[in-house]
Amino acid sequence: MTIKTESIEVRVANRDDIETLAELNRIVYPSTAEEHTLWGASHLGSHQRAFPQGQLVAIVDDKIVGAAASLICSFGSDPLRLHTWAGATDSGYFTNHDSRGDTLYAADIYVHPDYRNRGVGSALCEARRQLCQRLNLRRILAGGRLHDYHKHADKLSAMEYAQRVVTGALTDSVLSFHLGQAFALRGVMPNFLRDPLSKNFASQLEWLNPDYRPAKTGPRKVRVGCVQYQMRKIDSFEDFARQVTYFLDVAHEYKSDFVLFPELFTVQLLSQIAVITPQEGMKRLAALTDQFIELMKGLAMKHGITIIGGSHPVMVKERLENVCMVFLPDGSIVNQPKLHVTPHERRWWGLSGGSTLAIIDSPVARIGVAICYDVEFPELARELADQGMEILFVPFCTDNRQGYLRVRYCAHARAIENQIYVCMTGNVGNLPDVASMDIQYGQAAVITPSDFPFARDGVAAEADSNEETLLICDLDLDDLTDARSSGTVTPRIDRRPDLFPFTSRLQPSIVTNDDATNQPLGDQKIVSGQ
Repeated sequence: MTIKTESIEVRVANRDDIETLAELNRIVYPSTAEEHTLWGASHLGSHQRAFPQGQLVAIVDDKIVGAAASLICSFGSDPLRLHTWAGATDSGYFTNHDSRGDTLYAADIYVHPDYRNRGVGSALCEARRQLCQRLNLRRILAGGRLHDYHKHADKLSAMEYAQRVVTGALTDSVLSFHLGQAFALRGVMPNFLRDPLSKNFASQLEWLNPDYRPAKTGPRKVRVGCVQYQMRKIDSFEDFARQVTYFLDVAHEYKSDFVLFPELFTVQLLSQIAVITPQEGMKRLAALTDQFIELMKGLAMKHGITIIGGSHPVMVKERLENVCMVFLPDGSIVNQPKLHVTPHERRWWGLSGGSTLAIIDSPVARIGVAICYDVEFPELARELADQGMEILFVPFCTDNRQGYLRVRYCAHARAIENQIYVCMTGNVGNLPDVASMDIQYGQAAVITPSDFPFARDGVAAEADSNEETLLICDLDLDDLTDARSSGTVTPRIDRRPDLFPFTSRLQPSIVTNDDATNQPLGDQKIVSGQ
């Protein structure tokens, strides 16, 4: 995801940037090096695990010259209370990131000395404001060091100094910059950070989101719709669009927050093409990607629904990947490739596994996707759960009952292991003229942890097998929170990382959008995460 001016590019940071960012910190903050308040590799890695969207870098001439680090906090009934930098950021690790909070906390923004006064900081601030608006957060809050206060500390109190900067009588390199970025001074905080230049004082700065919509009160409940999609011969893309639109219209009437489609349900489009080989069929289907995106994105924005778009073959450079596109109501899109491909998919369709994993902050819940075979690998769901996932969506495509039950049984395991909801749906019917897709077996279901707040058998809802339908189900997210902390069993708490350490080399996928006015980081084409 990127936003570009004439010479500045802002994108989400990734793991390859960590060493460069650590060095940039040492260059920008020489006076704080001795106080151990610089970002190190462990801090920067923790930021990307906790809140990847909030970690931004600015690039000029292919060189990282600036960065911004943010997390989401909840300051309760007194958002403007005094605080310290260590308290707000959990000593710089962001492990207190709260996806349910209402405040984007601007932990840091820094620019290489050689690139200051060239718009780099402004570009980072604009990306941060757009992120705040996309996530519907109430405000951005920051503690800005009173960088030049040491020059006036013998004559002025910290508050007097800050007020003179506001009136323009004095200039402070940090406070003056933020005032120019539409922040308002709300106060001065003592002992904010050990810093000789500011005498440990910081300005308390706030930017209020003009588009903020108050969150709903009461229990955190969401409604999901799982489309048990019947494969039937069609004559045109318009026939496919009518079938998809029908289900989304119905889901909207039932006030659904999410709609899940099956894996490779777009293969139905091949029924309008003369008989071809399976691999050629996948390539023909990939050529329809733009039409598919236009259809699904438009329906998500029209109905205000998050659509988990099953999966669709996409060309990624020279590779063909099976990708689930998640279409968010604001027009942004997250691509989740299938990581594990079956021997059949590799041999008959020429599909390759992806290498990125997306945690997705939808308007109402934090979600993830595991495409069919992916749910049979516990590491994937564990990685998402560790990043706060509440609902795992599993689009699948199975041709017989044995294949279906492999997916179904593993979905139950993932729900219990990680104390999450799992929503799954597949194709039904048949496509006799499409190679490798001639028969389908499916039964949509919504799976829960197995404990008292949930359904007796761990199944919140299920459809009749092999019948075209839309399964609607309500989920209480507060029940998950309670079960994780005080359930009959608490596997999230009782894990033994001392015996079974868990590591991941995955990089987070990126929210994308081709509408530069309606996404956190501006203009970027639809791509699979790299």
